[in-house]
Amino acid sequence: MQAAPCQAGQAPDRFRRHLGPILFLTSLFFINFLSRIILAPLLPTIEKDLSIGHGEAGSLFLLISVGYFISLIASGHVSARLLHRRTIVLSALSLGGALVWVALSQGIWGIRCALIVVGMAAGLYLPSGIATLTTIVHPRHWGKALSIHEIAPNVSFVAAPLLAEAMLGWVSWRSALCILGGLTLVLGLAFARFGKGGDFPGKVPSFGAFNTLLRLPAFWITMSLFMLGISATMGIFTMLPLFLINVHDMTRSAANELIGLSRVLAIGMSFISGWTSDRLGPKRTLIIVFLLNGTATILLGAVSTDWLRVLIFLQPLVAVCVFPPAFVVLSAIGPPNMRNVAVSLTVPAAFILGGGVMPMLIGMLGDRGHFAAGIIMVGAMLLVGAVLVGFLRSTPSEAVETAPEACPSATPEDA
Repeated sequence: MQAAPCQAGQAPDRFRRHLGPILFLTSLFFINFLSRIILAPLLPTIEKDLSIGHGEAGSLFLLISVGYFISLIASGHVSARLLHRRTIVLSALSLGGALVWVALSQGIWGIRCALIVVGMAAGLYLPSGIATLTTIVHPRHWGKALSIHEIAPNVSFVAAPLLAEAMLGWVSWRSALCILGGLTLVLGLAFARFGKGGDFPGKVPSFGAFNTLLRLPAFWITMSLFMLGISATMGIFTMLPLFLINVHDMTRSAANELIGLSRVLAIGMSFISGWTSDRLGPKRTLIIVFLLNGTATILLGAVSTDWLRVLIFLQPLVAVCVFPPAFVVLSAIGPPNMRNVAVSLTVPAAFILGGGVMPMLIGMLGDRGHFAAGIIMVGAMLLVGAVLVGFLRSTPSEAVETAPEACPSATPEDA
């Protein structure tokens, strides 16, 4: 995904005057991301209502991931015809409708079909949202604008369990999804009427560039690292409520409140990880992070209830630290003009595995009475990730040499 360049000679203006449009896009991104993870704190209630097992519950996230992958890959074709602005509106309106479809579906197959559409609708936003954001402000303000925009997914991890628990105190899970879908529709219509930017077409991706990347061993290693990182964040997050309720006998309310509060401190950890990557180098930082991440995740599945609360707060702190250095490594793969292609191919593929397949595997183990083993399995895979980093040939100096002077980048939390 590429943002339209600023006009030559354009003077940088005040960042504050563009804060409103930036916050508008951030609100859309918040609803977009929240819609994809809100099922996690609702799963205990959904399981009882639909009489499904943990494996079937976990597979719901795989369906969202499949839809998201298809849409993100095809988003360039859509925005090339509709322009980025209309693509953002289409994403919000179709996402709102899909959430209502999920809520009104009585059978499991109707819900499954609707969740694929939820993923497809959500996937349309990110490329067009980033492209629009970087044309609203001057390049010298891109860092600040993208930092604000990136608050959305981090806050969503905090808000999802707390909002779900608050709504479940008054309405059913179906009504909660209807409320969220209605709010998404309102924001989409509001952006169509009042939103700014995005009045230019997207670029159709080159499949030749995909083929070039697929031949690089470093690309497959980096994709594996992203998959492991998403497994440690979204994969664990989506199944943690069921784990706490079924293995540690917590109430649904206590589990959701604890999970929501545990994500508050993680909001600022990506900045610390980025600073460490600049100081130690991305490869060394990734090795340290994967070792700490794997150890914390294994302990999360192995410790007794007395130590569990400590691990619930500790594990997400190290889990989110994977992505800043991982993106530095990704930026060093291939020539600079293929950087956006590498991001658009790596993130959705890793999301299917880490955010879709992994929750389903954890749920299947939970059905067999081995919920803790599923969490420990993810931790062991993260330790293997530390070994995989050693096979990367890119160096910190190479990453610096190929890094853009001013280039926005998405993160897997954005995905």
